[in-house]
Formats: sequence, structure tokens, C-alpha cells
Amino acid sequence: MLARQSRLILAHATPVLFAQLGSMGMMVIDTALLGHFAAEDLAAVAVGGGLYIAIVFAFAGILQAISPTVAHLHGAGDEAEIAGAVQQALWLALFLAIPGILLLRHPDLLLAAADVDPLVATKARGYLGLLAWGMPAVLLYRSFHAFCNALGQPRPLLLISVASTLLHGVLASLLVNGLWGGEALGVLGCGLSNVIVSGCALLGAAVYLHFGQSVRRYRLFASWQAPRPAMLAQLLRLGLPMGLSHFVEISSFTLIALFVARLGATVVAGHRIVANLAAILYMLPLALAIATLAQVGQAAGARDWPRAEASIGAGLLLAGVLSTLAGLLLWLLAEPLTAAWSDDPAVRAVARSLVGYVALYQLFDAIQTIAAHALRGLRVAFVPMLVHVTCFWGVGLFGGWWLAFSSDEPMGAAGFWLASLLSLVLSALLLVGLLKRTLDALRL
Repeated sequence: MLARQSRLILAHATPVLFAQLGSMGMMVIDTALLGHFAAEDLAAVAVGGGLYIAIVFAFAGILQAISPTVAHLHGAGDEAEIAGAVQQALWLALFLAIPGILLLRHPDLLLAAADVDPLVATKARGYLGLLAWGMPAVLLYRSFHAFCNALGQPRPLLLISVASTLLHGVLASLLVNGLWGGEALGVLGCGLSNVIVSGCALLGAAVYLHFGQSVRRYRLFASWQAPRPAMLAQLLRLGLPMGLSHFVEISSFTLIALFVARLGATVVAGHRIVANLAAILYMLPLALAIATLAQVGQAAGARDWPRAEASIGAGLLLAGVLSTLAGLLLWLLAEPLTAAWSDDPAVRAVARSLVGYVALYQLFDAIQTIAAHALRGLRVAFVPMLVHVTCFWGVGLFGGWWLAFSSDEPMGAAGFWLASLLSLVLSALLLVGLLKRTLDALRL
């Protein structure tokens, strides 16, 4: 059974991985275009983009509750209930879009905390104001994203991701540089392109849900239901801790970047290179974790605990081995990789001094990611959220601050990365222990 579940997880995770890398490609496009346009616009998309990602992932994390919900219904054979659950998730997405729009339209407190140049803040404010209008489409699409993953059908996500990245590349190029025949919009062009692409992605999702043969039998748009408070409350009980976990993880790295800024431009640049490499490597265990959640959720819905255990074992084994190999590869290729990101010898030296921490923590990051998603597949989210808050904010962020600045021998940026390593080790141990106790309890 372990071999079979491993094949299922790999078949699901592979297109998810490429879809995620495609989404990251949109950020790469923005950075490349604005890097050749103006430094202030590049800084604006860096600051505004960081805030936008933190807000979107927090709300999108709440909507991930639909994934274990649908997986359980599918595993239990209650497919007639799936349409109602998805419809309530779409209502929840629209409700969550309201505070999302308000935060993006009124970001002054967030920008003040970043303490950026007034011109950069003005450009970031305009960029976020545009992105606000795409928030409903983004959150509705995230519900579709969670639904497809719950059923183990990620290929539409890959196709939409690739098409979105290509469309964004064309639109952003035209709008940023004025090639569309009007004014060169700079960072606003990236924002406008993102809004248009979000709408197109949602349209593609709607077409698939209506015409796709594999999902047509669920009749998701038939007998449309009004908001049901009981179902919405059920989704929120599961989704709120999931959303907070997402926010804690993302915000911890965002805040580290702000704290490192006091160490000077060279250290910031070196840290940013390593942070980008870490983000790319994280896509691998995350894709495997999403696939593991679906398999565990379906097995739990069917109350097939041997299958659930086999899925968890397969996910841990695959993520542990592949992420360890990725970390080893990063260590061996540290010199050419850092050289590809920067021509400055001092920046490259800083990056090389930090790469070892990222290479070392890949195993523990993979284990804690799989364990957290497996627990979500079992519809356990509150205690994992507490673990993430304790580890990522307590050990990783505040522990990193102490190691970086306040210890007897301040470590600088390396202190944050050492604390991040320790936080992931602790998180992995706690979540695996919780996962084992949860499975033991469910088998009784």
C-alpha cells in the first residue's frame, strides 16, 4: 500500500509543483520588468508585493478548509453534499474579500510599519489599490484550487497557471513600458496586469467546473444555495487556524527581512538571495503536502485508517528524501547559484555564508510541512496553529532577533537563519508527535 500511495502522491504533486513555480514566475516577471524601469517602482513592488502576499495567503489559508471537507465527503461517498460545501466556500470567499479589499485600499498603517521612502510608499499604495479590485477573483479562484486538490485533480490548475503566467508576461510588458500605445505605467502596469489575469484565471476555473468531464457529475452550479451559517461556521472553525498558520509562516520571513535591513544593503541583498532560494525549494515539500492532505482526507472520510497511515508514511518518505537531496544539491551548487543572482563579491559572500542553514533545514521543513497538512486532512488545525505560532514567531523570529542582535556575540543575519533551523526542528518534532497521537485516538 505504501508504494501505491507514493505513486498517487507523486502523480498529484508533480503538476501542483509546476503550477506553483508558474505562479512564482509572475513575481519574477514583475521583478525583471521593473528592475529595468525604475528603482522606486522595483522597491514599490517589493514592499507592496510582500504585504499583498501576506494578506492573500492569510485569507486563502482560511479557504483551504474546503480541501479536507471535500476530501472527507469524497472518501465517505457523500458526493451529493460536495456541491453545497463548495458553494458555501465561494460565499465565504466573497465575504473574506471585503476585509481584504479594505486592507489593500487603506494600507497606510502597514506601509508605516515598513518605514519606506515616501515616493516608494506612494507607488506601493497605488499598486496595492489596484490589486484590491482583484481580491474577489483571487479568493474565489483559491476555493477552486482547494476543491481540485481535494479530489486529486491538479491538471486544470497547471494549465491555468501556465496560461496566467504567459498572459501576465505579455500584458505587464506592454503596460509597464508603454508599449500598449499609452503612458508607461511602471509598477501600476504590473498591478493592472495582475487584476486582469486574476479575472481570466477565475473565468478559466468556471469554464472547467461547468464543462469538465471529471467534475460535471458534482453539478456545482445547480440548485444554488444561499449562505448557510452552520456550514460557514464549520468552514471557519477549520479554516481560521489554517489561515493563521499560513500568516504566521509568511509574516515571520517578511519580518526577518525588515529586521535584517538594519545590517546594511550588502547583508540585505545576500539575505534576499538565500530567501529566494529557500522559497523555491519549499515548493517541493508543499506540493507533496497538498497531495498528502488529499489522500489522507479521502482515507479519513472512508475511515480507512491503514490507507491514511500509508499516505502519511509515503508523504513523509517522499518529502524527506527529495528535500534532503535538494538541500544537498543547493550546498554543492552554492557558488554558481549565488553568482547567478549577483555580480557583487560581497553580496555573494554573505549569501554563501547563509546557504548552509537552508540546505540543512530542508529535511525538517519537509517533515513539518507534511505533518501539518496530514493533520489538516484529519481536520485537526487548532493545535498545529499553536505549534506554528510558538515555533515560527517565538523561536524563529524572536529567538533570531536575540541571536542576531542581543546575544553576547551577535550573529547578524546568520542568527535569524539558525533560529529558523531550530524552529523547524522543534515544529517537526511536535507535529509528528501530535500526528501519531491523533491517529492512535482515531483508531480507537
